[in-house]
Amino acid sequence: MDAVDILRDLASRPRVAAAALGDQLNPVSLNARPGGHDNSVAWLLWHTGREIDAQLAELTGDEQLWMAQGFDARFALGQVGDIVGYGHSSAEARRILIDDGAGLLEYVDATFAAMERYLEMVTAADLEDVIDAQWDPPVTRGARLVSIIDDAVQHIAQAAYVLGMPLRD
Repeated sequence: MDAVDILRDLASRPRVAAAALGDQLNPVSLNARPGGHDNSVAWLLWHTGREIDAQLAELTGDEQLWMAQGFDARFALGQVGDIVGYGHSSAEARRILIDDGAGLLEYVDATFAAMERYLEMVTAADLEDVIDAQWDPPVTRGARLVSIIDDAVQHIAQAAYVLGMPLRD
């Protein structure tokens, strides 16, 4: 198993975990803010899709699925939905309100599918390419892919944890 095979396997796991949340995603559970936290389950899943989508589009040069497949219009979150959520203020995070759990999972799944297609084209040598020299050390394609997948794993796990709790606001 080489590094690309490991990335493919790693990227498949949060996709499966996200799909398993489907029957728990009703409007109340999606938009609850346990402990008063700004990031609801809807925010966590939306952000997972957005961070994969935006960063993958930078790697591929393709248009983001959010716009290309009409998810921006479908969820009607406005400009706050068009960014990825890093650095959202409390007010911005609280504006991510989504009642359509199946649609949200459809978006997240589409971004994972796009990642899988991308990983089918990547070689082990491609992982060494420096794609962002602004950082010290410079970011390689492999490091970026690990970062994207790691963020997805964390947020889907957080969503699963919250969904397993009694709802408290």
